[in-house]
Amino acid sequence: MDVTASLHGLIGGVLIGLSAIWLMATLGRIAGISGILSGLLAGGSQGDSAWRLTFLLGLISGPLILILSGSDLGNVVESPGKVVGEPVGGVGLMLLAGLLVGVGTGIGGGCTSGHGVCGLARLSTRSIVATLTFLLVAMLTVYLVRHVIGGGA
Repeated sequence: MDVTASLHGLIGGVLIGLSAIWLMATLGRIAGISGILSGLLAGGSQGDSAWRLTFLLGLISGPLILILSGSDLGNVVESPGKVVGEPVGGVGLMLLAGLLVGVGTGIGGGCTSGHGVCGLARLSTRSIVATLTFLLVAMLTVYLVRHVIGGGA
């Protein structure tokens, strides 16, 4: 067991939880990324847009700081020189997958952060069902890709 990776995961999880609590305590909002992004794109009031934009910029600033500093902390690819690897199925498939995720968050009324972090913490029945659905579909997808189609490692 890699203790360092486990500690990174634990620290990251605690920071995600604290940010969700902070957003709920200060603004009364759920830290659901799809809802935050869709609210920003819908063009709400100026004050509403400011916190949404700040939240989303905070999401991408961490990885950008790691890339610019040359740190391999948080590296998820096998090559030490890269922070993020090439998309396995190509850019077109990645864009299609992103579109399907966006459609799915609309149909499901939220995303993994909203349902999985905030909804589960509130013991929301809807979020429990949604999160179980996310997990089961993800497991089925990995099984199909790795064992039926044979495209994974």
